Amino acid sequence: AEKPASSGEALSGDGFGSVIKDAIESIDSTQKEADSQISKAVTGESPDIHKTIIALQTADLQFQLGLQVRNKLIGAYEEIMRMQV
Repeated sequence: AEKPASSGEALSGDGFGSVIKDAIESIDSTQKEADSQISKAVTGESPDIHKTIIALQTADLQFQLGLQVRNKLIGAYEEIMRMQV
């Protein structure tokens, strides 16, 4: 029987990289969906402007969240680099 991974092991190595990759892909797909909704609204293919606005707001919020997470990671990295060994 295999030993289950502890929470520390789950966040190290490929686990952390995988989480970051998934988050970036999610932001990218949300941005693409918003672009698609804009195109549909402009061409008249989608008369529901509310759906377009919701897609734009979702993409913006998800991008802002990603930006804040990035800023926190950079801040943590800089703090670690300032520590005396």
